[in-house]
Amino acid sequence: MAAYDRTTALVVVDVQNDFADPGGSLHVPGGAEIIPRINEEIARASDAGALVVYSQDWHPPHTPHFQQDGGIWPVHCVAGSWGAAFHPALDVRAGREIIRKGARGEDGYSVFSVRDVHEGTVCPTELEGLLRGAGVTRIVLAGLATDYCVKETALDARRLGFEVDILRAAVRAVDLQPGDGDRALAAVAAAGARIR
Repeated sequence: MAAYDRTTALVVVDVQNDFADPGGSLHVPGGAEIIPRINEEIARASDAGALVVYSQDWHPPHTPHFQQDGGIWPVHCVAGSWGAAFHPALDVRAGREIIRKGARGEDGYSVFSVRDVHEGTVCPTELEGLLRGAGVTRIVLAGLATDYCVKETALDARRLGFEVDILRAAVRAVDLQPGDGDRALAAVAAAGARIR
């Protein structure tokens, strides 16, 4: 368990049907199993007055991110679809911040940034400004998937000077190659994140 106060934010990464539900188009093995653990963290963070932020992949029907358009992933998390919705077991509290990624066809995994697929330029999302505005200096990460969005969010957070804790029991990996999840945790630990 992580400790929370007003200088800490819990960032819940992409706990959406296409990733967490076995019927999702890009199901992460064990994705639904971590939801009770994440809900415990949401309750603890909320009780401590900490900021809770949810991220959501929110793609158009066609994007270079998808295999059908030249990318590596099956179509997933299309805006407004069942797959893009938060998993129904996730405690999504009213009034919480939601950061949607890829809504204009951008690529990228981090909740902090997206990349224009045509120009290659990287632009920030609203997350850094939101955290700085709230006086947050440390983030706690939970969600999906360890080897992509969780990893890249952690690396961006460290680059931006935030302390980072990753809750090992509250993340799961795609593991396209066996061991990708473990390698991702090693990479973020090497960047200064704490694995709890």
